[in-house]
Amino acid sequence: MPGPIAFAPEITIAMHVSNLDRSIDWYTNVLGFTMLYKVDEIAWAEFASPVKGTQIGLSQVENAKGSQSCVPTFAVEDIAAARTHLESHDVRFDGETITIEGLVKLATFFDPDGNPLMLSQSLMQQ
Repeated sequence: MPGPIAFAPEITIAMHVSNLDRSIDWYTNVLGFTMLYKVDEIAWAEFASPVKGTQIGLSQVENAKGSQSCVPTFAVEDIAAARTHLESHDVRFDGETITIEGLVKLATFFDPDGNPLMLSQSLMQQ
């Protein structure tokens, strides 16, 4: 039964950054996202994530400070390998990887502006 809103199978997570060009470099070269487009007039860039239908939009603002109100979480097959890759690029993590036995492994990390992102690896039996 459809809901009251006809949602399309796509989501864009918009995040504030202090330097759009630096963030474009980080999201493409560190996370491996693909830039879809950049609009200089409004200091905006949008990226395709590896998750079908999920985009990340970056908006350059004067006082970007990172936020704890929204944490995009990306499922990975091997959290240790993903973490090693990010750490090789000096990405800052919020402590160690957390394991919730039989459920999930989680690791929170930050982009250059302090926006939190998270990796998750399912431990549930398929």
